[in-house]
Order: sequence, then structure tokens, then C-alpha cells
Amino acid sequence: MKMFIAGEWVEKSAKIEIKNPFDGSTIDTVPRADAADVDRALAAATCGAVTMRRLPGHERFRILARAAQLLAERADDLGRTISLEEGKPLAEGRGEAMRAVETMQLSAEEAKRLCGEVLPLDGAPGGQGKLGFTLRVPCGVVVAITPFNFPLNLVCHKVGPALAAGNAVVIKPASDTPLSALRLVEILLEAGLPPDTIACLSGPGATLGEALVRDARVRKVTFTGSRDVGEQLCRAAGLKKITLELGSNSPLVVLDDADLEQVAEAAVATGFANAGQTCISTQRVIAVERIYGDLLDALKPKVAALRTGNPLDPAVQMGPLIRESDAARVGQWISEAVAGGAKLLTGGGRRGTLHEPTLVADVDPRMRISCDELFGPAVAVTRAANVEQAIALANDTRYGLSAGIFTRNLEWALRFAREIDSGNIHINWGPAWRADLMPYGGLKESGLGKEGPKYAVLEMTELKTVVIHGV
Repeated sequence: MKMFIAGEWVEKSAKIEIKNPFDGSTIDTVPRADAADVDRALAAATCGAVTMRRLPGHERFRILARAAQLLAERADDLGRTISLEEGKPLAEGRGEAMRAVETMQLSAEEAKRLCGEVLPLDGAPGGQGKLGFTLRVPCGVVVAITPFNFPLNLVCHKVGPALAAGNAVVIKPASDTPLSALRLVEILLEAGLPPDTIACLSGPGATLGEALVRDARVRKVTFTGSRDVGEQLCRAAGLKKITLELGSNSPLVVLDDADLEQVAEAAVATGFANAGQTCISTQRVIAVERIYGDLLDALKPKVAALRTGNPLDPAVQMGPLIRESDAARVGQWISEAVAGGAKLLTGGGRRGTLHEPTLVADVDPRMRISCDELFGPAVAVTRAANVEQAIALANDTRYGLSAGIFTRNLEWALRFAREIDSGNIHINWGPAWRADLMPYGGLKESGLGKEGPKYAVLEMTELKTVVIHGV
């Protein structure tokens, strides 16, 4: 595939091979963009921002709604592309494609809802006889830097709101998974988006990302990725609006009144989807003493029963990690935990990029498999004496993106909701659940700002205050 810059599809001699994570075969090639491509993309986007600013809300709605329709019509093909380039099973790939449809539909609706408010200036001394109101206007040029793990829907979560708000947008998709983003650009152009209002640069994030973020023509940066890269980009951005969706090591607290079969089902569903490569994946299970052993007995057979292999096989429930180095790292952290006294209950093996679904018990919270972001198919189980210690252990992290608790006690559930330091909180399910319309974002070092089309539009607009004197 070619990349899209300044209203045209661009080919280059320098290429990047896009590999299937399962077998290492080459799926496609994309151009390797450089600094000159960044400059050209931003120059065009600066003009495109003027085009978008003048495009009325009903036209932006029409374009995004048509794009959603086209996404739906091509969901099977897009789902297969996602599975090929990212490695998630076909059912998960198609599920992501259908979520992208919803994300774009939600974004389309927001294009019709940009509004301000009337200000009661007569409530302030000297305000009598004055009329005040606010206007919400586009930022201008938005840079969207997206991760590999949801290569279509997380692109839509940035591009859809940016366009709905009347901005031009430059996409820098993950180097491993750019094909879905390029397909989205094709669809948006087919839907009628003015060509100068969007660009998609394929290439290494280390060079392209920083060049895009530092440029003064960019007013808004939205990034999803690791905590360390997010901090680097934040420092590079300077005086810009920025949204950061960063990492986590999400906890699931289990109290002694929980339904353990339901807990086991949720822990497997939210801990091993996409091979654990989800920033809100269940990584730490913290169970109180009374039910600790029974929970392990419920968890172990469900984890062991997960079928891994070729993600294009409909019977496969978990595919490979994106790179072999990531699978090796997961294995290393598990080995470190076992060497430190943790118990390997099932899994632990690796073949290339395929790592077995793994359950580790008696984990010390100071072990890397617990205190750092694993981003892989292993769940670490830790014992807590009571609800107070369980909440304290859940909070003992620099992250705060998502957390879950299982309990039938309303008082304990509400206490957890009030005391847990997390942007997303789930009662009686695991932390890896997200409706695309909800506000989504973390506390502490898990990020800044919120996503979800309604909330992203607020992050991608500026607020003006207008005062008319002598009315």
C-alpha cells in the first residue's frame, strides 16, 4: 500500500515490510516516510484545517456517517486485515471492525453537537447590560499517533472526533500495523472527505512521531502507547493540547462473597483477549485469603483450555504476540517470578511469537509480572488478608487506567469505587471492558485527558468567550 500525503497516494523506494506475527510471512509493504514527508504532510494539513473549519457540521456528519456505512459493508475484509497484521483471532478482528463502525457513527453525531453556552454576566459586578456566550472552535491540525493492538478502532477514536470537531488530522499508525489505518483513509476519501484534510504517514515512530509532535503547526496531539514514550512526547510537544492514553497493570479484586465461576470466566475473558495485549487487560488478580485456593482451582482449567494457534483458524481463541521479542520478555518475567517463589499453575511455554496462556499464583506485588505493565498472556494472582489490604495492593502502582472488583456487598463495591485510583472502574466484571461512547482515560501515570467521541471532541476544540457590551 501507499501512504497518503497532501491529497495524493505516495510511493517511495524505501519500504517497510508488514509481517504476519503468526508465521512471519510478508503481508504487504508500505513506504518509509522521512522528515520531508512530515513537512509536506503538515503543510497540506495547515491548509486542510482551513477547509475543515469552513465545512458545516451537517457536511462533516454526512461524511463520517457515510464512512461508518462503508466500514460496516467491509467489516469482514477489515477484520481479516486486522487479524493478519496484528495477530488477533478472526472473531476479535471482526469485532474490532464492528466497534470501529460504532466509533465513527458516534463521531458523526458529535459533528452536529458543537455548541457553547450563554453566560449569566449580570451575576458579576459590572456585568449588567452585557451579553456573554461561548463558542467552541476547532484546534486546527491534530496529530494522531496510534498503537498496534487495535489498529483500526483506536485510529477511529482519534480521527473520527478530530474530523467531527472540524480539524485536519495527520495519522502516524504503528509501524507494525499500518494497513488498517490506510484502509480507513481510503474509506474516508470515498465518503467525501476533502483530500487535503487528512494524511497518513507510515514509518518509524522514533523519528516521525517526535518530528510531528514538535512542529509548531500542530495544535493538538493525541497518543496511545507506552508510558515511557508518552512522557517523551509530552516533553517534546511544548505548549500544545495533548491527550495521552498510556499503560496499566490493571487489578481485579476478588472478595469472599464473589461467585468464583463468574470471576474465572471474567478473568480469562479480560486477561487473555488479544493475547493480553490490551492496556486494560486483567494482569493482577488480588483475592482475599478465604477464597484464594478455590479461585485458583476455578481459574486453572479455564486458562489451560484456551486454544492458541493461527488466528485465521476459527477455532483458535488466542493468537501470537506482535513480536517475538515481546513473547520472550513475557516468558522472562514469568521465569523471574517463579524463581522468586511464585507458583506456575499452567502455561509458561513459548514457540516463537506464540506464548501459552499462563497463570501464576503466590505472586509478590514487587515482582515485575505484577508491578510493571506485562502486555502479554499471563495473569498474576496475589493473596490479600481483607478488603482493606486488597484495595491498598490494587492502588500500589504508578498506573490507574482500569480496575475491577467482584463482590455482592454494595458497601464494599462503593468503597472500592471511591477509593481506587483508576479512571475506569468495573463492579462484577474484569477491567478490560469499554463501551466506545463512554469517557475513557486514566489517572496517575496512565495518561492525560479522555477519549470516547463526545469527550475527545472537547479535547480537540478550543473555547472562545464572547462578551457584547451595552446590550
